Amino acid sequence: MSENSLLSLESTAPPIVNPAWSILDTEEQWQEFSEPVADDTQGLIKSNLLLDGLRCAACSGIIEEGLKATPGVVNARVSMSKKRAVVIWSPALTKPSSILSAVQALGYSASPATQYESDQVIIKKQRAAFWRWMVAGFCMMQVMMYASPTYFTEPGEISSDILHLLNWASWLLSLPVLLFSSSTFFSNAYRDLRMRQISMDMPVAIGIVITFVVSSAATFEPNSWWGNTVYFDSLTMFVFFLLSARLIEVKLHKQTLGSLELLISRIPESTERLNADGSYTRIVNTKLKIGDIVRVNIGEAFPADGKLIAGSTSVDESLLTGESTAIHKNLNDKVIAGSFNLRQPVNMLLEALGASTKYGQIVSLINQAAIEKPRLSELADRVARPFLIFVMSAAAIAAALLWDVDRGRALMTAAAVLIVTCPCALSLATPAAMLSSASAFVKRGILIKRLQAIENIADVDTIIFDKTGTLTEDHIEVTAIQHQSSLTEAEALGLAAAIAQHSYHPVSRAIVNAHKKTQTAAFAISLHNIQETAGAGMYAEVSSHTLINSHLKLGSAKFCDVSEQYQHVQQVHLADANGWLASFTLQEAIKPDASLTIQRLKNSGLTIELLSGDHSDAVANTATSIGITQYQAGCSPEDKLHRLQTLKQQGHKVLMVGDGLNDGPILASAHVSIAMGKGVPLSLAHADYIFLNGDISQIPDLIRHAQHTMKIIKENIGWAIFYNLISIPLAFFGILSAWLAGLGMAVSSLIVVANALRLTKFMQTKI
Repeated sequence: MSENSLLSLESTAPPIVNPAWSILDTEEQWQEFSEPVADDTQGLIKSNLLLDGLRCAACSGIIEEGLKATPGVVNARVSMSKKRAVVIWSPALTKPSSILSAVQALGYSASPATQYESDQVIIKKQRAAFWRWMVAGFCMMQVMMYASPTYFTEPGEISSDILHLLNWASWLLSLPVLLFSSSTFFSNAYRDLRMRQISMDMPVAIGIVITFVVSSAATFEPNSWWGNTVYFDSLTMFVFFLLSARLIEVKLHKQTLGSLELLISRIPESTERLNADGSYTRIVNTKLKIGDIVRVNIGEAFPADGKLIAGSTSVDESLLTGESTAIHKNLNDKVIAGSFNLRQPVNMLLEALGASTKYGQIVSLINQAAIEKPRLSELADRVARPFLIFVMSAAAIAAALLWDVDRGRALMTAAAVLIVTCPCALSLATPAAMLSSASAFVKRGILIKRLQAIENIADVDTIIFDKTGTLTEDHIEVTAIQHQSSLTEAEALGLAAAIAQHSYHPVSRAIVNAHKKTQTAAFAISLHNIQETAGAGMYAEVSSHTLINSHLKLGSAKFCDVSEQYQHVQQVHLADANGWLASFTLQEAIKPDASLTIQRLKNSGLTIELLSGDHSDAVANTATSIGITQYQAGCSPEDKLHRLQTLKQQGHKVLMVGDGLNDGPILASAHVSIAMGKGVPLSLAHADYIFLNGDISQIPDLIRHAQHTMKIIKENIGWAIFYNLISIPLAFFGILSAWLAGLGMAVSSLIVVANALRLTKFMQTKI
């Protein structure tokens, strides 16, 4: 985009708001496609929009810049591959109607990215694209029939009258192709002219116009200086080829997204809600409320998180947890939104809806990953606009060089240069491959927060593991309780559970689960100013209570100021202001596939380290049993961070594997990170990858697949560069005709997308 274009965007007055979109300005309406920004104190909102009219990287850049220039918009990201935008905005300064109007003012269209709206827009677009393709194909065949006599005869063998009649017939049949089938090219080009911008459809539209004008002039006046050669066959062919490529590209793109789209679209639009009189009424899911009772029939997806209150069944949670086998659910068991009911109709009580469900969090992460641009994509975006300007200049130079020789040939050479160029292949090279891999990851219960992490994990040479919940099972058990004589065992456990319930750490969950097994009521204690120190423990102040003094601490011996006589391997301690109250002996099992996983990683040439805050005996036992020779016990979060920074300063690319919550700062500082997200809220998991099922054995496969992804991306980029280096000179020197130019451009994009499809199957390493 030119400097003037950028200035015009920045100084543009607020767009005129479309009255039809004003209905979206109420909070109830925008919540259907929006959610609050996590960890934000300013009340910012993140909205997902579905876009139409994007054809290349230049388009996404134009929309991003336009949205960022809109008052009240804090940030915006556009994904060309998914035709979506994520906009962060302030409700105090703007409304959704103004944001949608800003996109419309740029010459594109936008709509809320609700599932219903997305489906309707896609169906409408596909139907219109199909009819444009059909008309272009029919007219192309007829024009080819009229043009074929000239292919097989010598000049003069066909009378001028017959030849003139055939040209007129071809001209008439080219009109539907020009006016209907090519309408999207022209509307997008007009938008670019109006906004003083440039995108992929601009050179295509100019090429189509040049071809039609030259051919029409030769038809109307064969003896003019334009010459008597017509190119209606080339015109109809390359329009047909371009439309064919775009239809096929949509099909391939749908396969590329695969499990991503399947996961996003699995919630039904309506559900049967139980009425007061015992009857059921089918209502749209947006009208459901927490506390409603709904019936879920066989084959339907659960619309929300909740619990079964009538009936038992088996459910399929494969796309949500990576667990491939059906899971049996009994009365009062929890079910999650997006899982499928497999056996019989059941009634469920709704406990969480929309974005607050696990399904909603997964979809949010998927959309976030798809919208984030990897480094290679941003590079392609920066190249796209200068490349298009270069192509336009090359076409003008080619026409100028041949103008005095043959003006008709000069214009057709310029048209071929304009049509043959394909920045789309370069723009699609990275996102197509990475989205294919993201789709493959979802099938295995792996979520990716940002696509750049694929490139990062392919480069790692060192892996640091945490122990608890990563190399060991997530389910820790309390096997023994030592307590002060003034407390009973039940009281000690109840006090510990009262503070532990505010943490997601595996040890805290073990304390809470142990208390639940006693089937005693929750301990009546008022806690406030609750604090959790990563790698140490929890602290809470206590209102006046007969059993404890001032505050409670639950954590390591050092954190609780416990004397040596109470320090044992695998223990967590409870203390108040007066000192020690209780100690809880813990038992955790090493994951059965941990040893094999470490061996596979070592065979790949990776260096493995174990850093843990536990005592040396526990850490040493775990490390030696699974084959890790480099380990360190008693590590504070600061110790882990220092070791990580030391490795980075030495030039190592480090992968950090932790529980995703308590290792947050360390995970964020690593080159790339993995969280074993089982049991941890996805919104709180601070990592690039989240393993929903906690399956550590997939780490070697993930790294191998990422390396294969980068290989495919390099192939795609190499092909895009090679194609343009060869095709542009051929068109410039008049060797490549217009119809071949159109075919080449179409095939170039298809090769990139088809090559990316190889990544939809998850790679597996060999031992």
